[in-house]
Amino acid sequence: MNIIIFVVILLVLVLVHEFGHFFSAKKFGIRVDEFGFGFPPKLFGFKKGETEYSLNLLPLGGFVKIFGENPELEQAQYGAGPDEDRKFYNKPKWKQAIVLFAGVFMNFILAWILFSVGFMSGLPTSVSSSSNYKLSDVNLTVVSVLPESPAFNALLKSGDKIISVKSLSEMVDQIDPDTLKSFIVSHPKEEIEIEYLRGKDEGIHIAKVRPAQSSIDGEPMIGISMDMIGLAKLPIFSALKEGMALTFFVTKGTVVGLYTLIIDGLQGKGSFSSVTGPVGMVGIVGDAYQFGFVYLLSFTALISVNLAIINLLPFPALDGGRLFFLLIEKLKGSRIDPKFANTANLIGFGILILLMLVVTYHDVVKLF
Repeated sequence: MNIIIFVVILLVLVLVHEFGHFFSAKKFGIRVDEFGFGFPPKLFGFKKGETEYSLNLLPLGGFVKIFGENPELEQAQYGAGPDEDRKFYNKPKWKQAIVLFAGVFMNFILAWILFSVGFMSGLPTSVSSSSNYKLSDVNLTVVSVLPESPAFNALLKSGDKIISVKSLSEMVDQIDPDTLKSFIVSHPKEEIEIEYLRGKDEGIHIAKVRPAQSSIDGEPMIGISMDMIGLAKLPIFSALKEGMALTFFVTKGTVVGLYTLIIDGLQGKGSFSSVTGPVGMVGIVGDAYQFGFVYLLSFTALISVNLAIINLLPFPALDGGRLFFLLIEKLKGSRIDPKFANTANLIGFGILILLMLVVTYHDVVKLF
């Protein structure tokens, strides 16, 4: 079931992104020869008008084949023809830039829509970030769990709602982050019993943990970060406004996180433990689905923002790389040698596939 949900999410993200390229190209009178989901080899396809719509074997992406993107190859195949004015590279640079950016733009729009629908349905939101609206069903919620920590070994997970905490000698009266942290520090050697609710299963679960010493400050800890989280359910116009604000917030956080990851990698401090590939994503999708449909919407929105940011990187084969080549052409006043551009994009694509395989390998290793 998790794999099916993941493929559906991927299908939506790819179709939305490629539709941006497709729609803008059509609007500018550029011929679109193929709209494909997945990467070849092709399984089947059908033609409607001048465009072929295809389903390909590898469901890890998609593409729009726009007439005039590879001028050297197309010139050798077709030569000059009646559609010369409909070729991509014969259009003004600003139109080419809009076509290239349109896919990323649609990913941002999708994230905004999904976050907005989440707010309309009841989006889990931190009390600290809800100054503009009231929250219902507020609970102390586990935000993250440190691997190999006491909480991790007790099977606590992100999204668990803590409803009571006690030791053999004492019980917590007020459930909030500061009180729980103080309770853990004051009971460094006692077993602590945590009652919690998980996802759509409203039954009470019990985790028994014994604090361990933190490697950072030496204080007792169980290995969780937590926050007071409730449901924000807003009317449509407020939801649209807050959905846009959340999209900007997530975009900013994603840019900072990606920048940090790249800098750490260049300095030799990077680690694949903080990167998740397709196999790992299937597991995350399953967790999000278990916690509810709104969590799944939010997760899809987060992935949409991540895809948009990654696609904007000035790396060959990505939209950002092609925009970078377009900028160089504008500054130098002439086109980049098609052989060089095609070779760079081919190498870039190969590096991305290799990186995806390495990340997938690490995802599989984590399962065992």
